[in-house]
Amino acid sequence: MVDNTEHFPVEVQPDFVDKQTRARPIPALSELIWNGLDADATRVSVELEYGDLAGGLSKIVVHDNGKGFPRSEARGLFKNLGGSWKRGTRQTPSGRQIHGQEGKGRYKAFALGRAVTWHVTHEEAGDASSFEVSLFSDNLTDVAVTPQRPAGTPRTGVTVAVSDLHHDFRVFETEEGLQDLAENFALYLSNYPNVQIEVAGRRVDPATAMVGEPVTIELEPIVSDEGPHPASLQIIEWKSATKRALYLCSADGFPLDTSETRFHVPGFAFSAYLRSDYISRLQEKGLLGLGELDPRLAEAVDQSREAIKRYFRERAAADAKSIVDEWKAEQVYPFEGEPVTTVEKAERQVFEIVAAQVQRIAPEIGGGSKKGKALHLRMLKTALERGPEELQIILREVLDLPVAKQKELGALLQETSLSSIISAAKTVADRLKFLTALETIIYDPEKKGRLKERTQLHRILAQETWLFGEEYNLWVSDLGLRQVLNRHKEHLDPSLVIDEPVKVHGQRTAIVDLMFSAQSKRHLAEEVENLIVELKAPEVDIGWKETGQILKYAHAVENDDRFHRVKNVRWHYIVISNAYDSQTAGLINSVDAERRLIGRSATGTVQVMTWGELIQENRARLLFFQQRLEHSEIGRA
Repeated sequence: MVDNTEHFPVEVQPDFVDKQTRARPIPALSELIWNGLDADATRVSVELEYGDLAGGLSKIVVHDNGKGFPRSEARGLFKNLGGSWKRGTRQTPSGRQIHGQEGKGRYKAFALGRAVTWHVTHEEAGDASSFEVSLFSDNLTDVAVTPQRPAGTPRTGVTVAVSDLHHDFRVFETEEGLQDLAENFALYLSNYPNVQIEVAGRRVDPATAMVGEPVTIELEPIVSDEGPHPASLQIIEWKSATKRALYLCSADGFPLDTSETRFHVPGFAFSAYLRSDYISRLQEKGLLGLGELDPRLAEAVDQSREAIKRYFRERAAADAKSIVDEWKAEQVYPFEGEPVTTVEKAERQVFEIVAAQVQRIAPEIGGGSKKGKALHLRMLKTALERGPEELQIILREVLDLPVAKQKELGALLQETSLSSIISAAKTVADRLKFLTALETIIYDPEKKGRLKERTQLHRILAQETWLFGEEYNLWVSDLGLRQVLNRHKEHLDPSLVIDEPVKVHGQRTAIVDLMFSAQSKRHLAEEVENLIVELKAPEVDIGWKETGQILKYAHAVENDDRFHRVKNVRWHYIVISNAYDSQTAGLINSVDAERRLIGRSATGTVQVMTWGELIQENRARLLFFQQRLEHSEIGRA
């Protein structure tokens, strides 16, 4: 019998073949399904045949009822990569959108097995005919096409048979595998409900696995050299757990790649689809695999991530409302009245989200007595007010939640801007209370007379370094300048030998009340700002003695070359008490009245400050910050 099979060569680069055949199982099978859908199929079925000696999977067969293609086009379709018929149109004959354009997807079948055969049935001039195309992985440049013959059936379509499989591919029959396929085809099947996909007799039906309808969020356009590219985000919620992927899609919603990103949205299973023709352009140029190395795509992905977090925060708040209504009806809700300020609203919203999530994760917590439920809710409220660390203790030691759920809820708090507002507001409120208490101690006639400079006052302030600037950290408390030099050594010269005291005119040794230090980088050079604070008891007015002391400290550091082994180190000195005399006022006016300086050099400043000035400057700053929190755009969100 004469073999009339036609063979023709395919010019293909090895690296291309290697890339296509390394596809993961689900994307590889998806490509075979997409090929059928692009041929206008309304039904694509995947059959798994078990026939090897060990009872394992021996063949994967994909049937579709599409239009097929004429044998006369087989050479052009298989010989030239990118010569796909899909390039000339964006729609099937029935008007459905087309997924592929390059004709490359067929090679992904070799990620599943070493031998692939396409059995094609096509109708032409009212007659159906069939033929086969065969390819083998050990010789991908040789395409074999059988002669055309009468089909014997009016049904058109393509059957792709993949054999000599690489693995058993059990994933195709698992719930996880079906869920992955549902996510891949969710938007397409939502748009074309008459299309059916089946795998091993089970229908891939996203509608039955979805929660509600897909949600669309318009994003800022992606602006490239070609102009703006519209972008949108679609979110689909699922009833069962998923990997929470962000799919990078064409404008028509066809997934082309995925972005590896983590979402801290406890209690929700979802897939998100970033849609833009800019993503298709990257795909055509072979740049989509670089992912977020493209800055425009990275910005769109970041925008999508924020939109997803915002959407599910609102969803969580909505879900929590019904639970909160129950708590209010039972009178176990730990807040009274209605929130007035933005911070109060944010505090309640975060509490309701977290408390509802805790009840969802561990329903037994909310199923106890009314008294027990009220106690748990009060503990959660208190923990949230104190910060994420306190919440973790309650979740772990009191509510006994699983570790994974503890981390998930903790991450949720760290991600949300609402909890940041609450923490910031708590910090501001605590600091304003401290200033009021400090003011009482300093100015109350009875208290200030008993207040001791070293043993009481400077110990209080050592814990509140923010009074002198958020950037400072406490380095030295109640130590001499020699110890200051030792503490500063790492910024000067590690080999520096400090065996002599720092000499201060007229004094055997100089004790520094408080020394703070801050490090920053400017123009790639590290800068160190040191602040030495000399505290005076409230009943002591700053006069010649007190200004002389702080000036001597500054002079000692300025004239000791051990303090100047490196550049970019500056020293600032402050002497503080309730008031200063007229001689000190004259000195201030002669140097710098606006900044209250009594000394200034190339490497630092010497300043006089009253307790009133220090308290009022801090109070004004904190009140301004508090007002901004109350009117924050983030807070309104």
